[in-house]
Amino acid sequence: MHVRGEVPPEPGPGAPDALGLEGVWRFAVPAVDASVPQARHAVRDLLAAQGLQRGEYEELVQGLLLIVSELVTNAVRHAALLSPQVVVEIVIGSGWVRLSVEDSHPYRPKALQNDFGRTGGRGLLLVKAVTVEAGGVCDVDRTAGGGKVVWASLPLPAPRRG
Repeated sequence: MHVRGEVPPEPGPGAPDALGLEGVWRFAVPAVDASVPQARHAVRDLLAAQGLQRGEYEELVQGLLLIVSELVTNAVRHAALLSPQVVVEIVIGSGWVRLSVEDSHPYRPKALQNDFGRTGGRGLLLVKAVTVEAGGVCDVDRTAGGGKVVWASLPLPAPRRG
């Protein structure tokens, strides 16, 4: 099932336990500060609609919410001049969830080294740390239009039976 631009309807009976759902969901937000909580809430609602709100998925959901917050914040702060919109994409596959944020700015961000004298610049380090701790991977890819997509793919925990 591929749905673009909207939060999917509630899953049918038994879907949360089966988690056989696979799909792609995309939405765009303006490259402004107010879009950070909007994107976070949209991702939270989408994951809940897919049955990922239960306890065994709490760490995954919290990690994805932190990742989307950091990546949208970076796009708003560093790419808004060349990218008036930011596109967030969630892909749920068999055993994994991939979250990506795309903008039109060509600058490829790099995770900065720890500089304890700075108050900012640690967002990508945090994204990498959360991703690695969850057993996932993250990277930056160029788009055909010259922009970039920053993404993180995290394993989906197996649902508990009981």
